[in-house]
Amino acid sequence: MRLRLAATAALALTITACAPSTSSPSSAPSDGGERTGTLKVWLFDEPNRPPKEGVVQAAIAEFTAAHPGTKVDVAYIPVETRSERFKGAFNDPASAPDVVEYGNTDLPEYAAAGGLADLGATVSGWAEGADLGADAKASATYQGTLLGVPWFVGVRALYYRTDVFAELGLKAPASQADLVTAAHTIRAKKPEMFGIAVGGKYTFGALPFVWDAGGDITSINSPQSRTGLKVYTDLIRADNCPPQQCADLTGGKTVDLFASGKAGMGIIGNFNRAAVDAGAAKGKYAVVPLPGSQPGSIAPAFAGGNNLGIMKNSRRPALAADFLTLLAGKKYQARMYAAMGNLPTLKSARDEVAGKDPFLKPFLSTIDAGTKFVPLDPGWGKIDASAVLPTMIEKVATGRATVEQATDEAATAISAALTR
Repeated sequence: MRLRLAATAALALTITACAPSTSSPSSAPSDGGERTGTLKVWLFDEPNRPPKEGVVQAAIAEFTAAHPGTKVDVAYIPVETRSERFKGAFNDPASAPDVVEYGNTDLPEYAAAGGLADLGATVSGWAEGADLGADAKASATYQGTLLGVPWFVGVRALYYRTDVFAELGLKAPASQADLVTAAHTIRAKKPEMFGIAVGGKYTFGALPFVWDAGGDITSINSPQSRTGLKVYTDLIRADNCPPQQCADLTGGKTVDLFASGKAGMGIIGNFNRAAVDAGAAKGKYAVVPLPGSQPGSIAPAFAGGNNLGIMKNSRRPALAADFLTLLAGKKYQARMYAAMGNLPTLKSARDEVAGKDPFLKPFLSTIDAGTKFVPLDPGWGKIDASAVLPTMIEKVATGRATVEQATDEAATAISAALTR
């Protein structure tokens, strides 16, 4: 899940939205509930809320104009306390909102609580629903039931310093072998830099290597997973990114290192663009998809992002569906990209913004090549909170455990969490 996107883009978008759907969730009353009154909406707060709020207010104005007698009351809830707020809403339906924004990795926990409505009928009756890709819908589906509409997505690709590559006669990596060679060359020729910033606490930087090798989180001690993990942890070495400095490196610190000019490459998200441009690397970098082991292939990336859902106990499910499909539609996805850098989930909206911003091409190519996701199981929250995967990576990187020992330990913890 990615809860805040910092990138900005100056896009003047004049896209005509299709009419909002009037379908109601299958769990809703047959009459669709009340058609007037106040619709309660929970959206995540942002450090820089005004751009997001401006887009949302425009959608509200359009919605209320088309639905006389209605109001939309939006509460911006802190990301840090979202779990407690949602648990309270699940336990007290009378005070619950109608439409909610939630992180896609929150889905299993919320689905297990039974608080989200089935949106299968809503999306089927929504003209733009067919524009959602299979990967996007899968990240909002739990045990065969669609419980959200993906609102935006974030993926990572390989940022590299064009000036450093040119100076050393290197080409943009087209395979894992190219990446490793480039990393070692940069470190050898420019010892003040890391070849590629990689860290023991950067789970979503490491997982593409595991997935590319045919492994997965749920089979983390398989031969395939071990092969991919070894490629990644072998980069946390003195000849690229020394463990003394990189064993506890997070994704955020990776961005900082690349942005400040201390790394020749970094596995960084489309949503980190503004942070990179705020540093010494501005104007001196390019982006390509993170290459896989086969020349010309793309390593699978984690598709983080947020969904829009409807609470199962909404008194106005049909009205909620109308507002959700308006806000999640092409028009407002494009406006959210312009305001916040949020990468659209609708292909037509992605094509629209990509046509105006070539920077997005490697990220869209990554999505088109196929993305991966965390286990859709309530136990994932425990795995994440217990830092099972970062601990595994750190132990290998620091020599406290072999790949075999660390993956066996992690597999035991993962299995216990997912089978409860």
